[in-house]
This record gives sequence, structure tokens and C-alpha cells, in this order.
Amino acid sequence: MYKYKLTEDENTNKFHQERIDAFANIENRLDNIRVELRKAKIATIKYYRENPDSYAVVYGTDLIADYLNDIETLLQPEK
Repeated sequence: MYKYKLTEDENTNKFHQERIDAFANIENRLDNIRVELRKAKIATIKYYRENPDSYAVVYGTDLIADYLNDIETLLQPEK
């Protein structure tokens, strides 16, 4: 027989902790993204030095910037 019963408070606390822990996960991902951005920047500089007449888009910085705008909007407090 199951002897332990979850209470509403335990469920709520678990839910709250999971929501808070999600921020640490996102922060770690942003740290990794920062590293990848630096690598992409270096690769872009190298590409343009090797192809000075090129108008090629090496990485989609416009799209990345749009995604960051969306993230910033999501993080704004509701008015």
C-alpha cells in the first residue's frame, strides 16, 4: 500500500522549483550561445578576408537578432 500522499503545497513547491530551475538552464544555454557567436564572428571575419568581394551572408545575424528581440519582449513585465 502506498503510504505517502502528496499535498497541494508539495505539488506547488515542486512546480515553482521547476520553473525557477528553468532559468539556470536558459542561462547555461545563453553562455553556450555566446561562445558560438564568437566562433561565428571569427569565421565570418576569416571568410570576408579570404573573399573580399563577397556579399555572402555567412551566418544569419538578422534572424538571430530577431529571435533575441522576441526573447527580450517575452522578458518584459506585463503592463
